[in-house]
Amino acid sequence: MVIMQAIITTELISQANMGKIREKWYRSGLHFECMGCGSCCAGPEEGYIWITRPEIQKLADFLGESVETVMQKYIKKVRSRYSIVEDRKTKDCIFLVDTPEGRGCAIYDVRPNQCRTWPFWTGNLRSSVDWNMAAMSCGGINRGPLFTLNEIEERRLQQKWWGDDDAK
Repeated sequence: MVIMQAIITTELISQANMGKIREKWYRSGLHFECMGCGSCCAGPEEGYIWITRPEIQKLADFLGESVETVMQKYIKKVRSRYSIVEDRKTKDCIFLVDTPEGRGCAIYDVRPNQCRTWPFWTGNLRSSVDWNMAAMSCGGINRGPLFTLNEIEERRLQQKWWGDDDAK
């Protein structure tokens, strides 16, 4: 975790030195609060839910299954990367489940980095138009607590969420 924070800090300093941070349209921060609706995990569009090898191991441990079984049941290979499979009809993530409160993630504790960094993805942050387009399907965008520029950039640049002592 310390190494990742150092990498993020180095990247932010590098961007600041190049004048990029001052240019960010969201330099004053953005509001976001997860509403727990599951819209970010749902179709109708097909997409990829990227997951890394260490995350697959964590998923297998969480589910109490072997990596091989998890790969067969829940993962598809896309060129040199891996993605969690989606429901064929709805295009929802297969781990999006109904709960008494609504919809939720069956693997929330070990969800992939892609899920953890939503909505602070580079594609959503290219412009205020892109951000507000994402808000059309996510009721948590533009509400809730303010995330500072540094907090947004930390999430956007995050590559892993587990500590080195956790990695297998």
